[in-house]
Amino acid sequence: MPHGVPHQIRRFRESRLQVKECGEQFAATDDMTQARAEANKEYMKHLKITRIALKDDLNAAKSLGLGGRRKESFSGWLNQARTYYANLLSNASFLAAMAKYGITQVMVETAQAQVKDTETKIAIQLQEKGEAQAATEARDQALDDLMEWVSELVAIARIALEDQPQYLETLGILEPS
Repeated sequence: MPHGVPHQIRRFRESRLQVKECGEQFAATDDMTQARAEANKEYMKHLKITRIALKDDLNAAKSLGLGGRRKESFSGWLNQARTYYANLLSNASFLAAMAKYGITQVMVETAQAQVKDTETKIAIQLQEKGEAQAATEARDQALDDLMEWVSELVAIARIALEDQPQYLETLGILEPS
């Protein structure tokens, strides 16, 4: 690669759009992660209390998904939490059992809203991730185009200045020894 050009290429690589999009992706990921942590804290508290409050209710165990481990993937966790809250809120006897342990319908609705907020933030994060990938691909294509142009420029300069190597050096093009 010609002398002096790598510095320009490094600067070019850090295109503003690509940096902006990656920054937005990281911020969206942080928002999503924080929202999930907050929603999961309430969800797990409610789930543990539900397991106690409805321990002998097979219908509750099945419809609320009380058994087994919680999914760790975002989509799996989201599906479990949405199902749990939707089915809990749709059954008055489940809510009555929860109320005996201090968990009101309003508290359940608030927790459900946290899960919905997390779902929204997951969608935003995925959108930002796609935009960052597209910006990176555009930057990489522009860099490839620039490298091709620079290669042609260097080749033409070597031909045009073949008898004047000092001019090649002035341009930052060093001839191999």
